[in-house]
Formats: sequence, structure tokens, C-alpha cells
Amino acid sequence: MNILEEIIAHKHMETDQRKQFVSPRQLYALVAQKIDEEEKNGLLPNSFRAALQASKIGVVAEFKRKSPGKGWINEHAKASTVPLDYEKNGATALSILTDIDYFAGYDEFVQEARAVGVSLPILYSNFIVDDYQLLQARFCGASAVLLIAECLSKDECRRLLALAHQLGLEVMLTVHNECSLDYAALEPDVLGVSNRDLSTWVTDVETSFRLAKKLPREACKVSGGGICDAETANRLHAVGYQGVLIGECLMRQNDPGLALKAFVHELKPHVI
Repeated sequence: MNILEEIIAHKHMETDQRKQFVSPRQLYALVAQKIDEEEKNGLLPNSFRAALQASKIGVVAEFKRKSPGKGWINEHAKASTVPLDYEKNGATALSILTDIDYFAGYDEFVQEARAVGVSLPILYSNFIVDDYQLLQARFCGASAVLLIAECLSKDECRRLLALAHQLGLEVMLTVHNECSLDYAALEPDVLGVSNRDLSTWVTDVETSFRLAKKLPREACKVSGGGICDAETANRLHAVGYQGVLIGECLMRQNDPGLALKAFVHELKPHVI
């Protein structure tokens, strides 16, 4: 069993356990109440896709404390601090890891970010395999969810995408190789290319350059994984990506927000 297979198996078990504490019906009722309150107060989640399109090359800054491949990245980073610092220092949108066992993330991290005033779109980054997780994402305050082609059949992905939209969530669907390019036909709000092979955890940014010409021209595209310098981001923009997702290279710094500020400053002036 490779790393991805292990994570997916564990995710099914974890989700089943959560349902024992809060049933799907109970969670759906809580989500419905939340949506009603948002509609009454005009506080619906900001559009992840629109933010990326408006910035030409958006920086999706990721809050990630740990990974299966690298271990602890920043054990003491706080969700009540870093995401807001990202917002203040030029992020277009945020990604927050919410997987507990492999990434030391929690749904509460999204709630903490919202509680201190983060208004940017937040991508709920997890290994989604069940409808229940979409309810979790909507309840904690995310704007969009991550779906991973390697984790889902095309029919499963289609169904989850439709349900996400019903809940008012946008979807970033990531592909990694030519075998999953047909998932683009599902027309997610954002099409991501993951430069990381989740079965081995090997990262190669050239994956995004190789696939660039094979992706739908009209799609809003994001490259993620292994991007640590503005020069690479500028090159990705030149081949058609509207955004880049960066996390580890920021989270390893003493001040991730200032690291992001420096990264954004180095982007080409006409691109920012």
C-alpha cells in the first residue's frame, strides 16, 4: 500500500467515526442553518475562482504544518496568525490543510482564521472521499474544496462536484498526469495541476509545464507543489496558469507572512 492508498483508507475510517458523533442529518441541518444566516446577512463565501481570475496570477498561500513526506514543517504555526498575515501580505486566496493524522490540520483552523477576520476565499484542503466532508467544509467556513482525481473515480468526482455546488462551495479539481486529463471535462471551477506524485511524494514542477498545453484553454488553472520562487511563478503564468499554490517554502520561514510579501514583490509588475 503506497502513501496515497493508506491515506484514503484511513480517510474512510475517519469519516465513518465522525458520523458516529455528529450524524450526516445533524450536520446537514447545521449547514442549512449557517447558509440561511449567511444569506440573510449577505455574508456568502467569496469566490475562489473570481479572486484568481481578477489577479491574473494569484498566489494561493497555504497553511500547512506537516506532511507525510517531510514530517513537521512548522509545528508551532497558529491558524489564528499565519492566514491573516498571508491576507495582509498579498495572498489572493488561502489553502488550509484540515487532515489531522497526516498533516496535523483541523477543521477548526478554518474557523480560527475566519474568527480573526480573514475574508479571502479559503480552500478546504483534504482528501475528500465522502459527501460528509463537503458538509464539514461548508460548516467550518471554507469557500472551496479540493477534489483529487487520483482519489476518486470520474463518476464519484462528478457527484461530489455537483453536491459541492449545491452547498455553495466551489471546487478545485487537481490532476497529476495525462491519465487524469479527462477529468477536466467535468468543468470544475478551478483546474489544478499537482506537481506532487501522491503515491511517492516526489515533486517535480516540470509536471505543470508538460501538461500546460494539454489543459483546456478556457479553464482557470493553478499549479501547486514545489514552487518556491517568483521566477517559476512567472514562467507558469506565461504558459497559461492563473495562479500558483505555495505553502512549504513559506511555512518553513520564521515569518511566513513576510516571506509571502517578498515572493509577491518579485512577481513581474504587470502580472501582480
